[in-house]
Amino acid sequence: MKFTLPARIFTGMIAGIAGGIILQQCNLSAETLALVTSWVKPVGDIFLRMIFMMVIPLILSALTLGIAELGDLKKIGRLGIKMLLYTVIVSSISVAIGVGSVTVFQPGKNLSGSDRAFLIEKYASQSDNILKNVGIAKERTIGEIITTIVPKNPIEDMTYAFNPEYRGGGLLSVMFFALVLGIALSAVDREKTKVFRSFLEGVYEITMKVISYGMKLAPFGVGALLFILTLNLGLSIIKVMLGYVLVVVSALAVHQFVTYSVILRYFAKVSPLSFFKGISEAMVTAFSTSSSNATLPTSIKVTIENLKIPKEIAHFVLTIGSTANQNGTALYEGVTVLFLAQCFGIDLDITRQVIVVLICILAGVGTAGVPGGSLPVIMLILISIGIPGESIALIYGVDRILDMCRTTLNVTGDIVAAVYINRSEVKRGTLEESKVSNP
Repeated sequence: MKFTLPARIFTGMIAGIAGGIILQQCNLSAETLALVTSWVKPVGDIFLRMIFMMVIPLILSALTLGIAELGDLKKIGRLGIKMLLYTVIVSSISVAIGVGSVTVFQPGKNLSGSDRAFLIEKYASQSDNILKNVGIAKERTIGEIITTIVPKNPIEDMTYAFNPEYRGGGLLSVMFFALVLGIALSAVDREKTKVFRSFLEGVYEITMKVISYGMKLAPFGVGALLFILTLNLGLSIIKVMLGYVLVVVSALAVHQFVTYSVILRYFAKVSPLSFFKGISEAMVTAFSTSSSNATLPTSIKVTIENLKIPKEIAHFVLTIGSTANQNGTALYEGVTVLFLAQCFGIDLDITRQVIVVLICILAGVGTAGVPGGSLPVIMLILISIGIPGESIALIYGVDRILDMCRTTLNVTGDIVAAVYINRSEVKRGTLEESKVSNP
């Protein structure tokens, strides 16, 4: 039996947790613990840096190309507009569900004061800047925040994107630059920009390959990171992480079986039960591969054969949706950012929560539809609101199982979009009614 990457990551997670708890119970001296930490910590840090170094290339390539394809309204007409509106509205609902869940249950608040103090001390080099950024963010008006997002010099924002003392837009400005670039790219003659598009596609492919190299280190990196955490926090961090996982899975389930069912029943005029039965093969594939892109052939197959959606609708919506319509990922990113803010004792006011929601919706368009593709995006959202990007190490160990769950939601959402858009075209009289349109 092949020892897959998810199995290796899970093994590394268990080994790290077990090793940390065992050493914690050995009553070792502070000097010995410091020595062990000095040898183990670099393994986790190298893993994180491998992901960090590809954040800027990923934003520029994936987000620009995603917007260019989704925003090519001049050529794709009303289908593009419908897909764009569906993506924005349903992603907004998904993020609202996630943010609402983590705000109500507050899994990060369960950390004891001493454990929270350890986390802040662990990131001591950035903690002063975190508090400074929180204070500055509360003093700034929405107008000032929006103004800062528009970059005067995108290169400068890329250079200082990870510097918490930088007073420009940073990663938010880089995202805005990619957004505008993508919109402009969609409006220019494709023949004249094919070289530039090919360049971005090449950057994207190279970026994903480097990230895949980094993911090969994941079993060791995750093990090292969780070893350090459990060595200092013990079982308390496990209880907090369990609460976080339950909140994420519950929010995903609500969106999967409530939000989508409402859309299917009342807007697409389709029986939710028949729908979920018809796409079960795609859902299983999505869960097992954790990749919207890898599931795309299966999604197209079940949509055309089982749901009887016309090929032109299925190909268009599902191809774009595999990259641009990431409802589950947007929800997950919103929950994770607020959870980590709670772990650090940072209360995000309504303005900053709205900013998180907006970033998650936008980031969902540019998030790679591959395993682990959302992690770099979560890092940039954390940094943009003053939380150390390295703190994502807290959730690395459970990311894979949550990745499987949110990918299932992403794929389901793409197919729901295809059914809804097909129904709207039927009502408009441009398509004949298909069997799926009858509940």
